[in-house]
Amino acid sequence: VAWGVDAAAADPAADTVYRNGRIYTVDARNSTHEALAVRDGKIVYVGVEADLARLIGRETRVIDLGGRVLMPGLVDAHMHPLSGGLKLLACSLDYAALTVEQFRARIQACLDQTRDQEPDGWLEVESWFQQNMLPPGTALSRADLDALDTQRPILVHSSFGHSTLANGRAMQLANITSATADPEAGAIARDAAGQPTGIFEESAQGLFDGLLPETTAAQRLAAAQASLEALAAQGITTFLDASADPETVAAYAALQREGKLTARAHFAMEITPPEGRNPDQAVDALLRVARQYDQGPLTAQPTITVRGAKLYMDGVITAPAFTGVMLEPYWVNRGTAEQADWAPGASRGPEPYFAAEVLKTLLLQLAAAGIDTQIHADGDGATRYALDGFAAMREQFPGERIRAAIAHVEIVDPADFPRFGRLDVIPVPSFQWAKPAADTIEGARDYLGPARFKYMEPLGFLHEAGARVAYGSDWPVDPLNEWFGLKVGVTRTNAPDAGPHYAGRLGEDPGLSRESAVRAITANSSYALHGDAEIGSLEVGKLADLIVLDRDLFAIPAEEIADIRVLLTVVGGREVYRSAEFHSPGEASR
Repeated sequence: VAWGVDAAAADPAADTVYRNGRIYTVDARNSTHEALAVRDGKIVYVGVEADLARLIGRETRVIDLGGRVLMPGLVDAHMHPLSGGLKLLACSLDYAALTVEQFRARIQACLDQTRDQEPDGWLEVESWFQQNMLPPGTALSRADLDALDTQRPILVHSSFGHSTLANGRAMQLANITSATADPEAGAIARDAAGQPTGIFEESAQGLFDGLLPETTAAQRLAAAQASLEALAAQGITTFLDASADPETVAAYAALQREGKLTARAHFAMEITPPEGRNPDQAVDALLRVARQYDQGPLTAQPTITVRGAKLYMDGVITAPAFTGVMLEPYWVNRGTAEQADWAPGASRGPEPYFAAEVLKTLLLQLAAAGIDTQIHADGDGATRYALDGFAAMREQFPGERIRAAIAHVEIVDPADFPRFGRLDVIPVPSFQWAKPAADTIEGARDYLGPARFKYMEPLGFLHEAGARVAYGSDWPVDPLNEWFGLKVGVTRTNAPDAGPHYAGRLGEDPGLSRESAVRAITANSSYALHGDAEIGSLEVGKLADLIVLDRDLFAIPAEEIADIRVLLTVVGGREVYRSAEFHSPGEASR
C-alpha cells in the first residue's frame, strides 16, 4: 500500500520519478520508502515502487537510483555564503597549519603574483587558521608581515572572522598608534610598552574599513555565483546568510532574476550594538530591506527571504582572543611552560555586546514586527544573556510565530541546557568544531578549566535536554564540508590525518545519533527558518528539494560519513548539480 497518496486515484503523470532506492524521508516517523514522484516542483508520491506505474507517462523522466539513498536537501541555518564566495576568489591560506616561515611564504607568493599593485594596493589574505600555527602557541605580530618583500598595506583575516593581523603600512595609513583607543566591542592588542602589536579583535577590525577598496557589484555577483556552485555540490538546497547587508542580498537577488539562484536564500540582517540602542531605527532599516527583496512564501523556484535579524553577544572563547563572555573567569598559567600551574584568572572576557535592557527592548520590537532573531553566543555568559533576553520576549510572544535561535553555543552552563527546550530557542552549533583540534585543545582546554571543558560543544547534552538542535556550518570560518561536520556531530572525533595528538573524542558529550544529526541539518534547520511546512522532509505536498548520496550514511561506519559525496542535488524538482559519477541505469523519458 502506498503511503501519502490514494493508490487507486487516476493522477496525472509525474514529471520525474525516482525508483529502486532508499528514500529516507525525515518525516515524524523517519520513514523509509522505495520510490518518490515529483510534479510541478512538488512531491506527489512517496511509497512502494509497485504503485509508480500510474504516475509514469510518455514524458516522465524515470531515474533508477540503483539502491542509493535519496534524502531531503541540506538546510544550513548559519553561514556567510557571499563572504565564502569572495574567499574562494581571493588570496587564501586555506585554513592550513603553518609555521611562521610557511605563513610568510604563502603571502609572499600572492604578492609576487600581483606585483602590478605595488606600492599602494591593499592585499587582504583570507582563511588564516590563527589557532593552528606551528608550533602550537605561536603568536604573530606586525613584524612577521613587515619582513615581506613589499610596500603594500596587508591585512590577514583569521578564519574565525573575529581577528585581523595588519602590517605596519596598513596601521600607518589608518593612523593607528599607541594613543588609538579601543572601539566599542573591540580591542587593539598591545605589547608591554602599550604599542599595538598588529592584532585587531572584533570591531577593532573595522578601523581599516574606510581605507579598503569597496567590493564592486560585479565582484559580489561573481562571489555569489561561486558560492551557489559550492553549495549545490555539497547538497545544500537552503541556506541562511547569518550577517547579511543590503549589498549581499542584492547580489543573490540579481542572480534570482536571471534564473540562476540554485538554493533557497534566507537572510538575517546584522544589527550592531550601537544600532541596537535605537531599536525603532534598527527595525525600520531591516523592514526596508525586507520590503525591497523578500518574495513571500516559498515556491518551487528558489526565492529570496528576508525576515531575520542577527545580533552578536560576544566574540570567540579561544586563545589568543578570549572575547567570549564567560560566567566564570578564564584560567591562566601561573607557572611555566615546563611546569604549568593553571588556575582561574581575573578576566571573564568583555561585557556582553548588548546590555540586558537594550537586548530585551530590541528583541520585543523585532518580534512585534514578525522578525526572527539569531544571536551569536560562544561563551556560557553570552548564552545565558541571550536566553534571558529570549525569555523576556517569550512572555509576550509565546508559540511558534517567532523562531528564536542562538548560534555556536560552544560553552553552555548545564543549568541552561533545559532552557532551550522550555523557551523553544533553537541552538545552531557548528558541528565540525566538536572535535580535538588546535582550537579546542591548545586554544581552549586549559584556559577553560576541566569543569567547563568537559561540556565544550554540547550538541548531545542539548539534544538530551530537549533542545531542537539545528545545524550551521559558519562557512567560511571553516571549509565548506557538511558531511565532515555531520561525522563530527556523531563521533566527536577529528579526521585520521589530524594525527595522534588530536585522536579520540572531545569532552564528555555523548554526541548525536545519525538520525538526530540528519534531522538537525534538514527538518530542524527548516523549522528555524520558518520553512518546515514546505521543506526539510520528503512528504507529499512539500517542495521537491532532495539529494542522492554515493553511499548509505546509515549503513557505513560512522567515521566514513565524512567521505560521503553528493551525486545529485534537486531544488524544486530541478537538477542544480549532477556529479560525473552519477549514472542512472536506463535513465530516459517514457
